[in-house]
Amino acid sequence: MAPSRNFHGRRRADVNPVRVPPGQYVTPEFPVLSAGPTPRMPLESWSFTIRGAVEETVSWTWDELRALPSETLTVDIHCVTKWTKLDTSWTGVSLDTLLDGVQTLGEQVLVFSEGGYTTNLPLRDITGGKAWLVYDYEGKPLAPEHGGPARLLVPHLYLWKSAKWVQGIEVREQDRPGFWEHYGYNNYGDPWREQRYAGD
Repeated sequence: MAPSRNFHGRRRADVNPVRVPPGQYVTPEFPVLSAGPTPRMPLESWSFTIRGAVEETVSWTWDELRALPSETLTVDIHCVTKWTKLDTSWTGVSLDTLLDGVQTLGEQVLVFSEGGYTTNLPLRDITGGKAWLVYDYEGKPLAPEHGGPARLLVPHLYLWKSAKWVQGIEVREQDRPGFWEHYGYNNYGDPWREQRYAGD
């Protein structure tokens, strides 16, 4: 998934430029980029957990997740490798729903996934209608290569923050860099400020 500093793309002339962050180009495709092999996760053993600096650890099985109120949203997504895909449709559960009633004792989260992948976010960036645990894409179950059975979706940040094959979040009192942040990616990842690398 590592982006190239020498990558060059073309902007589409038929796209309203105010929708495209600086340095991005629009693609109709959904490129597959991963830090490792694609895991295959049986639904009967899948779970999502909120742990760490919380009064009580909580978790959901696949059936319990699917029984929660869901939302279908259409958003633009932006990859650090400079592609943008417009009007993507997802269905899933808001992180606000999952965190409802959870007493958090920290302001940071570390998202963890199958295979050891992690990424860090401020708690405020996954609450307030900003993040979802999604399991359908374009009306179909989310494919494994795109993070299925479920991935995090945080569309206002670069897509590496929307962890694939997510297993849960660890609430923390102090920030801890995740996988790509450890290797020099920006700690926050705002596409509109071109925060691709540390120091951007």
